[in-house]
Amino acid sequence: MTRRLLTGNAAAAWGARLAGVDYVPAFPITPQTEIIETLARWFDGGEMRGRLTMLESEHSMVTAAAAAAATGVRVFTATSSQGLLYAMEMIHAVPGWRVPFVLANVSRGLATPITLEPDHNDVLAARDSGFLQIHCASCQEVHDSVLIAYRLAEDARVRLPVIVNLDGFYLSFTREPVEVADPAAARAFLPPFTGRGIEFRASRPVSQAAAVLGGSQYSYFRYETHLAALQALPAYAEIAAAFAEAFGRHHPAVEAYRSDDAEFVFVMIGSFATKARDAVDRLREAGARVGLVRPRLLRPFPAADLRRHLLGKRGIAVIDQNLSFGKGGVLHAELASVLYGEPGAPLLASFIGGLGGRDFAPEEFYEMIDVTRRAADSGRAPEPRLLYTAGELREMRKLQAIAAVERHEDGAGKP
Repeated sequence: MTRRLLTGNAAAAWGARLAGVDYVPAFPITPQTEIIETLARWFDGGEMRGRLTMLESEHSMVTAAAAAAATGVRVFTATSSQGLLYAMEMIHAVPGWRVPFVLANVSRGLATPITLEPDHNDVLAARDSGFLQIHCASCQEVHDSVLIAYRLAEDARVRLPVIVNLDGFYLSFTREPVEVADPAAARAFLPPFTGRGIEFRASRPVSQAAAVLGGSQYSYFRYETHLAALQALPAYAEIAAAFAEAFGRHHPAVEAYRSDDAEFVFVMIGSFATKARDAVDRLREAGARVGLVRPRLLRPFPAADLRRHLLGKRGIAVIDQNLSFGKGGVLHAELASVLYGEPGAPLLASFIGGLGGRDFAPEEFYEMIDVTRRAADSGRAPEPRLLYTAGELREMRKLQAIAAVERHEDGAGKP
């Protein structure tokens, strides 16, 4: 292994390079573009064999990725935010083709209003599509997860595409030390894709089309895709163990940090979970029994592992870097469904934070635990809370006042 200082985008590109990808259909979008720029430079310089093709849109890009994967070649692509939404028709279509490839999504908040910084509404919009999802908290995890994702996608029990998600700016453009795998070790962990079970070959032409089927047949095939996604749970556990044996880094479906004896636990995904780890250490120093539980695998949802880590705790502070309008935090709702009716189920407190890349102050983690503790003492779950300070609200009111004055001066405020 070689230790390099890499951005999250470069780590994703290195994962694709070490996977020996044959084809990269691409379309640029901030903050993902560095991934395809890096791969394009390697293809152009002869450091990678294969082809990178620029398409006219993300919709065509995902279509091309799936079509190429159907011929038995190893495919990689990447997008972000509105690009993922632009491809959403095909994001929902191609899992039904049962073709394995990897898509790196560099999370960015969705319009409107516009932002270039991250939250998770883009990737969570794809959670019911049939794509599996792995969420990363560091540049090292991005590198490792791309390799793991290929082995998972190509597993005969699964054969589904996988999204590897990393947070824009906080990971995409942040340089961290990354242990880049030796190419021979990467090939040993991830042998070349043989395309077994893929029927499309130029030497053996066949005809295939999407048939218009009745409800009975449709239900059968949709449920088959669901069962394949569930098979990814034991497959992932085996692959993570094999990766740990090969490279010395273990990436379980659910990471637990200082949670075994914890009374209260943070649950969150993504790069901001590293801030929660720091908060856990500080709270522990102050005598509070607090831990962190972070799902890496979000689809399929690792329900059994989450129950094992969370049942018996007094309270869980669920931090969602997303907002489902009219409902609340997506992760909170999914955890509630997993823990509902279980003996020893903890109280769940919902916090919405980090929208559009808004940072977390250390004091906010302490406040979340305090709110969760008081709720557990009372036996009543608190109302969901948006993490937002009084100072931020004052600044927002100033901006609103300025906008109101400007509307009045240009006549827009007149009836």
